[in-house]
Amino acid sequence: MRLLEMDALSLSKKISRREISSYHAVRTYIDHLNTINPILNCLVEDRFNEAIEEAKKADYTLTTGEAKGRLFGVPISVKECFHVKNMATTGGLSYRAGSREKEDAEVVKRLRTEGAILLGKTNTPALCFCQETDNKHYGRTNNPWDVTRTAGGSSGGEGALIASGGAAVGLGADIGGSIRFPSHFNGIVGFKSGNRQVSQEGNFPYIDKPEQERMLGIGAMSKSVQDARLINEIIAYEPPSARNLDDFKLVYPVPHHRYPINRETFQLIASIRDAFDGELAEEQANPPFFEEAAHMWQQMMSVDGGADMAKLMSDNEKASPFSEFMKEKLFRSSDVHSYLSWALIGTKLFKPNQKQMKQIHASLKRGDELLDDYLDDRILIMPVYHSPAPLHGELYQELFSIRKTFLNYMPYIAYANVWGLPSLTIPIGMSKEGLPIGVQLVSRVGHEEALFQLGEQIEQRIGGYQRCQKHDSKKEEVEAELV
Repeated sequence: MRLLEMDALSLSKKISRREISSYHAVRTYIDHLNTINPILNCLVEDRFNEAIEEAKKADYTLTTGEAKGRLFGVPISVKECFHVKNMATTGGLSYRAGSREKEDAEVVKRLRTEGAILLGKTNTPALCFCQETDNKHYGRTNNPWDVTRTAGGSSGGEGALIASGGAAVGLGADIGGSIRFPSHFNGIVGFKSGNRQVSQEGNFPYIDKPEQERMLGIGAMSKSVQDARLINEIIAYEPPSARNLDDFKLVYPVPHHRYPINRETFQLIASIRDAFDGELAEEQANPPFFEEAAHMWQQMMSVDGGADMAKLMSDNEKASPFSEFMKEKLFRSSDVHSYLSWALIGTKLFKPNQKQMKQIHASLKRGDELLDDYLDDRILIMPVYHSPAPLHGELYQELFSIRKTFLNYMPYIAYANVWGLPSLTIPIGMSKEGLPIGVQLVSRVGHEEALFQLGEQIEQRIGGYQRCQKHDSKKEEVEAELV
């Protein structure tokens, strides 16, 4: 197997057995990133020199018998939103470019404690507040399968990088599909953790509204389900309980004209059903509170009218989302990307009033109680989005249109966020245009291991990760082979 195709767990084992050096692994990934990044713009700040020195040290430690850690010597990447000591956390905003963080985010600390070697940080939209990855400071990230298409967001840089084999494993965050959109569009595995299962200490912007904090999940963006499990074991507060997959019923979506799914996506999800051929109990239904999910997500993202984000948007105290949006649209003169300013205008317009907030809290209380029981023995099989990766700009138009088309396209994504549920995204096939299509597996907190077990079964029976090799150099094709 080629090094660039190897997942983190497999590479870690080879390094620990001294079948391959950490230096060779790190050097190979750096060379590969230097080839693909000018095309994809996925990595926005590197620490290559430090990574090479850390790899040399790791190899020496192996000779002394003192090596330890489940990711020992393994090259990784993380989303730009996570603090890394001595690196910038800009949120895609130029005025923050000179900042340097004093310590690692909690999740980064945990990964490095296990021996991981960080190659660098990956691109996001401004303040991670869009499902397309583009900002005024670093620019746009392209989908490796078709550079005219979106890599998704907000972990779009991570999605494009892992899809191309730019690191052994990566880390993302998700408050509105930010792990799952890029995983689906780029053809990788992605895991969104459940409500408050992973520390967000050192995540920027920090989420301090309880309605929003419950929606945030942090997890692996990877080449395999086993890596997603491993990363979750490392960064989660507590390990999930072990439940046998046979205890669960698989719930497939009911097609509905209000919530479109294109034919290829529908057929690939149906292929999961065919692959199990009745081995597991199943039913076809949309879960409780499914139809309300998209609207509730919008309200919960708007609880303060975007006031906190607007303060972070610019170092100009007089700047407002509306003024920055008009400056950009009329004169192309704003430092704030229009994706962010338009989104903040929306959060102000849709800020829930006091009565609506009471309704939200009542719905959350009722829904949490109902779903805790409903999902006790069920795993939801859901599409991530109604189609493969759209052209640049089209996803933004669908999700941020004044026609509220997000109500049609967001329920499958918003569901896991609103209800604080863990969700595992797995690639299950390709469209006729050669674009990846994924599926998400969703259940309640505590059932993560069942999701991983089902995900591994789907990998074995249907496919899983296939690295995009479109942008490899000829030199790499020779040098990346393991001998």
